[in-house]
Amino acid sequence: MRAVKNLVYIGLVLGLSGCDSGSEYEDLTRYMDEVRARPKGKIESLPDFTPYEAFTYGATGLRSPFDEMLSSQANESNQFVQAVRPDAARVKQFLEGFSFDSFSMVGTLNDDRGYHALLDLDGSVYRVKVGDYLGRDHGRVVKITDNTIHVLEIVRNGLDNWVERPRTIRIKDS
Repeated sequence: MRAVKNLVYIGLVLGLSGCDSGSEYEDLTRYMDEVRARPKGKIESLPDFTPYEAFTYGATGLRSPFDEMLSSQANESNQFVQAVRPDAARVKQFLEGFSFDSFSMVGTLNDDRGYHALLDLDGSVYRVKVGDYLGRDHGRVVKITDNTIHVLEIVRNGLDNWVERPRTIRIKDS
């Protein structure tokens, strides 16, 4: 039994002697001391923050500067005209059941029935002429050119008045 204890003690002494911190970590200790001896850096302060100022666009009721001027049918100053009202007795046309933004012009057609624009709506092509109505805002086609359809819509201005708003549909690039 005493021999077993001696063997255990000898094993512990040999095991602990392997954990000697000798000179193998001396270079690491020297490097860490060198890094700690360097002067400390200074962190720059944050730049001054200017708060965001929200911009409120106030020209939504005015004519878009990108729409071409229509004939005298368009109200250039977009002032409220009491005489402008949609015709409630008029029978709605098929294309008035769709949003104006869902239409895209794909071409024109000139035949014995006159000059027509071709509109694409969800993969189906429809023929429109001057005087036809389209869109949900009482839009009436007032002019057709080779690459543009000019539409005059009648919309509410929010004060229980109606105003005319010119819109255009440009030909779709292939």
